[in-house]
Amino acid sequence: MKIGYARVSSRGQNLEAQIELLTRAGCEKIFQEKKSGTSLTSCVELESALDYVREGDILWLLD
Repeated sequence: MKIGYARVSSRGQNLEAQIELLTRAGCEKIFQEKKSGTSLTSCVELESALDYVREGDILWLLD
């Protein structure tokens, strides 16, 4: 299964464009978040995506 993760950190960035790219790439499940800052340690949806992935899955990250 292809799983996607989309993240934007500013108002000027477009989360919908990333989701569209992941959908066209064939991602069946997409995690998304709008988060400011540079640290990925507080990215709840990234943690959820990593917990969701199983052996044989492909995780696509857009940030």
